[in-house]
Amino acid sequence: MFLTISTTGTVERPATDLGYLLHKHPDKAQAFSTSHGTAHVFYPEASAERCTAALLLEVDPVALVRRGKGKGRGGAPDSALAQYVNDRPYAASSLLAVALTTVFKSALRGVCAALPGRAEAAMPLRVEVPAVPARGGAELVRKLFEPLGWSSVTAEPVALDEQFPEWGDSRYVQLVLEGELRLADALRQLYVLLPVLDDAKHYWVAPDEVDKLLRAGDGWLADHPEQKLITSRYLSRRWGLTRRAMERLELVRLAEADDLDVEDVDNAVDETTDTEERPVPLAEQRRAAVLEVLHTAGASRVLDLGCGQGQLVQALLKDTRFTEIVGVDVSVRALTVAGRRLKLDRMGERQASRVKLMQGSLTYTDKRLTGYDAAVLSEVIEHLDLPRLPALEYAVFGSARPRTVLVTTPNVEYNVRWESLPAGHVRHGDHRFEWTRQEFRTWAEGVAERHGYGVRLVPVGPEDPEVGPPTQMAVFEMTEKEAKAA
Repeated sequence: MFLTISTTGTVERPATDLGYLLHKHPDKAQAFSTSHGTAHVFYPEASAERCTAALLLEVDPVALVRRGKGKGRGGAPDSALAQYVNDRPYAASSLLAVALTTVFKSALRGVCAALPGRAEAAMPLRVEVPAVPARGGAELVRKLFEPLGWSSVTAEPVALDEQFPEWGDSRYVQLVLEGELRLADALRQLYVLLPVLDDAKHYWVAPDEVDKLLRAGDGWLADHPEQKLITSRYLSRRWGLTRRAMERLELVRLAEADDLDVEDVDNAVDETTDTEERPVPLAEQRRAAVLEVLHTAGASRVLDLGCGQGQLVQALLKDTRFTEIVGVDVSVRALTVAGRRLKLDRMGERQASRVKLMQGSLTYTDKRLTGYDAAVLSEVIEHLDLPRLPALEYAVFGSARPRTVLVTTPNVEYNVRWESLPAGHVRHGDHRFEWTRQEFRTWAEGVAERHGYGVRLVPVGPEDPEVGPPTQMAVFEMTEKEAKAA
């Protein structure tokens, strides 16, 4: 793996100051031991006008396999040869990022006792990496680096084989960055974004990776337009760690906006003296509204359709009036999380007999779902493509036919009241649509008419006089005629 950092200068401010900032003398070639090989630092050129520092990482494939136990890209368990023969020794990745922190630790912190003013100032930089794996192509490279102040971002695709141009391009690019930046900022950006572009790490991502990301992303990550992608990929798509990092980045953003320290934002309320009632989260208000309607309907056997991670199932289970609770979701992963939330493996026999989790698609009829008093679809329909709604409608109202059906969904008109929600955006990236109050009413009344139900609309959350409530709920109740027939 190879990387060069170049700068230009004058006689008064020589380019060789780069050696001071990197804490590596231009007249020496130095070698440093890393956990996966040897890193070499040398200077191909060093004059007052131009200076280039090079980092060459020689990867030890045996050490890589031993330490990684064959995990990650290039470590397929069914191919011993693939553990040793892969692109790791040639393409910049998390291995090179780790080498950067090992070799240029002080430079990453922006520390330079010899030239403190120079370390704090921007300088002309040119960074070149001959081979970078880019899962997302050259366009993603530009999206990641251009918002960071680089005046020129070049990502030239590398051909699969120059002798056979018809084979097309590989997933690697030749990266060249040019601009006026602090050296420490440039190094921290590379440390984070090299493994992000590769979308892989050669080591296990532990919780302390969140702190590493926030330290390296200080000053640029909180406001980066691709913050979510960067955070998710850097943390190897570990959802819990990604959520923790995103929450802390939001605190940083709020603190910067108000010119405060993060600690001041995070501890704005003294819990020992606070007597003001805190607002109830909207999710809790939804569950309370659902429970109230179910109680009024006299339901005891309830379906939670699209139960997700089991929050509503958990709330139903706490109320002994509900004798049978069934959570249904298409996602096995969500059902696994729900099982852990409910502690099914440690639940007593009587309690366990009241609850069941099942995998199933809500757009297909399922005989297991017939005969229940009530069904709840809480924040579910907006996750479906509109052409699939008729299938869900028939599966629930035409086939399962519970006496009472509750459907909650966001009120898109209320979105203007969310300060953190950009104009024109839906509340969640997976929402296929969000309806106005009239659109929801039209849909609900059509469903009720087609399947023999009456329907009423119930607001959930604080109702704004202009845009209505944040959540709208339709309560469908089977007509007396249909109920007798059932």
